[in-house]
Amino acid sequence: MVRALVHDPIFLAGKSAEAGREDLAVADDLVETLTAHRESCVGMAANMIGEKKRIIAFLDESGRVPVYTVMFNPEIIKKDGVYDAEEGCLSLLGAPRKCRRYKTIRVKYRTRDFSEREKTFTGFTAQIIQHEIDHCNGVLI
Repeated sequence: MVRALVHDPIFLAGKSAEAGREDLAVADDLVETLTAHRESCVGMAANMIGEKKRIIAFLDESGRVPVYTVMFNPEIIKKDGVYDAEEGCLSLLGAPRKCRRYKTIRVKYRTRDFSEREKTFTGFTAQIIQHEIDHCNGVLI
């Protein structure tokens, strides 16, 4: 189900709780909402649709074909190559804001079947993931 986007900075600034198997429907709604906004958005965190759970969905361009990927309880465990960026966000009104990102990140997360994975991401995909994990941590750009 496509959900309404949350714009309340107080809600968005709260940290999200660990996600569990009972949150699979939230992940489905997150992907549907992201897909509905595909013209203007490449990633979303669950709090953007009103659910304070550590779930992110993003356009993963790290393979041959771009696909939407969902991560449960993502955590950046390694980062390298700091740079300054400007990012916008569907949940925050106004112009893009300055932020600091890393060119390469290694992320530990759980898949839809809650298997634990670790994967390294680079470039724009890494930037998207960092933005969405910031949402999970209550960090607003």
